[in-house]
This record gives sequence, C-alpha cells and structure tokens, in this order.
Amino acid sequence: MDTTKTPDPTAPEADAAPADLKKAEADRAAEAGTEARPEAEPAGAVTAGTDTDPDDDEFDEEPVEDEVRSAGVGSGAAAVAAAGLGLVALSGSWVSRVLAERQTLIGQIEGNKSAPPKDQIASLYGDAWHLTALANGVLATLALLLAVFVLARPAFGAPGRTLPNWVRAVAWAAVALGALGMIVFAVMYFLPLPEVPAAAQP
Repeated sequence: MDTTKTPDPTAPEADAAPADLKKAEADRAAEAGTEARPEAEPAGAVTAGTDTDPDDDEFDEEPVEDEVRSAGVGSGAAAVAAAGLGLVALSGSWVSRVLAERQTLIGQIEGNKSAPPKDQIASLYGDAWHLTALANGVLATLALLLAVFVLARPAFGAPGRTLPNWVRAVAWAAVALGALGMIVFAVMYFLPLPEVPAAAQP
C-alpha cells in the first residue's frame, strides 16, 4: 500500500519565500491606493475660466494710468500758464510797455504843436495808454479762456475722470485773475483823457 500523499494543487508552493509574498501584497495595495486617489494637478496647471497670464492685468491697466497721468500733467501745465498770464495782465508785460513807448514816440514825431491841447494829449499819451490797456486785455482774455478750458475739459473726456485738487485751485485762481484783468482793461481803455483847464489854454 502506497502511503505517499499527492500534493494539493490549491496549496501555495512550498518554495515561495515569505518575503516575496509580502512584497506582492504591498504592490497590490499600492496599486489599489493609486487608482482610488485622484491625480493631483501639476504645478502651474490652468483651470478653465482663469486668467492664464497674471501680467495681462498690468498690461491692460498701464495704458489707462499713463493716459490719466499725461492728461493730469497737461491740465496742470495749462492751469499754471493761465495763472501766469493773469498775473502778467494785471502787472503789465514788457510787450505792452514797449508798444506804449513806441506809440508815444510816434505821437511826438507826428504831433502838431499848433493843434489844440486835447489833441496833443491824445496823440502823445492817450494812444499809448489805450495800446497798453489793449495788450493787457488780450493777455487777460487768453488767461480766462485757458482756465475755463482746463476746468471744462473733464466734462468732455472719459467718464469719471477728474482733475487733481491743486489743478482745479490754480485754474480757478487763473479765472479770477483773468476776469479782474479784463475789468482793469475796460476801465483803462474807456477812461477819459485828462483835459487842460480853460484858463491854462493860450
């Protein structure tokens, strides 16, 4: 009677090392965990609806900021120029003084000593005074128009654009100086010339 036992086909092989079995089980567990875990998005991945370039906002804003800055500089320069013209119109300019002296010289050359004193005063002094007032009045008008343009420009520009406070202050000062210069011009131009008393006439 043969007492040799036939090996069970379902039994694990006897020569399989325990270390190999543990390694196989660990590999299967790692594969199962990898499949269950969602893949992480790589660094720098872009999602739908997200701005891809963070520098785009800077590029979009820089032209607007440059435009606003240039507009503010131009308005400030115009306001300062208007205020300067208003001051010159009140104090008198070198151009008006030269024109007045030239007109006085013309009156001396063309003057008639036999003319009545009223005509002599008008030719020697009256024309020069009127020319001085006219030159200063032109400067005052330019100052007023330039200041009004500076104040009214934001209304015709981009919506929401306003002038800096110091630009508005200088522009309003130029408006006041220009208006005052025009008043002085009108008074000087239409002021009657002095007359020689009748007792002093020959």
